[in-house]
Amino acid sequence: MRIKKHENLTKQNITKVIELLEADKPITKKEACGILNITYNTTRLGNIIAEHKQDIERTARMKAKLRGTPASESDIKFVVQGYLQGDNVSNIAQRIYRSPAFVKAIIERIGVPMKLPESDYEGIRNAMLPEQCVSDSFEEGEIVWAIRQNYPAIIKREITVQHQVENAGYACQGDPKKAVNYEEKYGAKMYLIYTIESTDLSNTFFPNLRFAGKYSTALAYDLGSLRHLEKYGVDVFNI
Repeated sequence: MRIKKHENLTKQNITKVIELLEADKPITKKEACGILNITYNTTRLGNIIAEHKQDIERTARMKAKLRGTPASESDIKFVVQGYLQGDNVSNIAQRIYRSPAFVKAIIERIGVPMKLPESDYEGIRNAMLPEQCVSDSFEEGEIVWAIRQNYPAIIKREITVQHQVENAGYACQGDPKKAVNYEEKYGAKMYLIYTIESTDLSNTFFPNLRFAGKYSTALAYDLGSLRHLEKYGVDVFNI
């Protein structure tokens, strides 16, 4: 069903229209089209309602068929990928014909970090990694979840005392006594990371790039391992 930008054809709104049309004192079809914000067309109105009812019936059949069955590998992969991309539990559940509780159980059992809305500054500041993601060290080139940046990221290097001494741009200026030993000071290793914030650059000035983001630094306890998700076929690079 093609939907024009101004039309209000959400499931909730179509359900509302059906209830009003089937009420004891029903609204007119013209009024129904007005609520949906579509051009007055009784044939299209009928098709929208029929398709909506078929969708409800199909969903009920699929839920009944899957009830009591364990999560398949494709279910787990879909849930993890969707959750990491910021989709909410209810939407994911609808797409795989399962309950929100079923989806939440997968997320908690597998250990999936949550992608928060960009505007949720408080949530991003206080977010915690699932236990399965906790690691005290990472490999160069490894894809991790940068919880304070709210994006996946690539480990570029560990910022060790030796690295600071041997490279320009650090405050120690070659003096190891002035270099920061992050493990002693913060109890965790410090890493230079590059966040993966976009993987579709086809409509930019750099269409040949695989991804775009920015450099940042993060302590190990603010980085989450995603190694445990790869065994479910999750493409951790494209989340």
